[in-house]
Amino acid sequence: MSAGPRRRRLTGRLRVALPPAEAFRLFTPYGERDWVEGWEPRFPEGTEDDTAPGTVFQTHADGANTTWIVLRREPGRSVSYVRVREGAHAGTVGVTLAPVPQGHSDVTVTYDLTPLTAAAEAELAGFAAGYPAFLRSWEDAIAAHLARAAGALRGEGASGESGRRRDSARRPTGSRD
Repeated sequence: MSAGPRRRRLTGRLRVALPPAEAFRLFTPYGERDWVEGWEPRFPEGTEDDTAPGTVFQTHADGANTTWIVLRREPGRSVSYVRVREGAHAGTVGVTLAPVPQGHSDVTVTYDLTPLTAAAEAELAGFAAGYPAFLRSWEDAIAAHLARAAGALRGEGASGESGRRRDSARRPTGSRD
């Protein structure tokens, strides 16, 4: 691996049209299923509270497994995870929610990852370059989910489109999977 910067600490923000107490669920293992196509966390021990510190779950994407551990949580305010992608990288992901006018939330998302191989170092460099677009895709996917949910409450029919978004901006190599 190179002698240059390897560890990547990336922080960005997005806006969610819900107050923090309601938006919090969108950033939990079960809650992400609502807006991330293909997100299917598996819990080796099963769980009723997917945000309890110490909870372990796994995801699978792009042929790789990622193990997550809930590090800490303050319901309605923040949640953080340890994240290890086999043979690629390890680190943490943190989400913090703050109230803003009109009952919305400003959400700060921080990925702090260290590559475990030279190939992963290059992948993380690409992830870092695409991080602003990555978070914009989260904001767009969450907004689409909330619009669908509001439509369902009003009794509007489905448009024939799932509306769930999963593209390269949502989950570039080395990112949340």
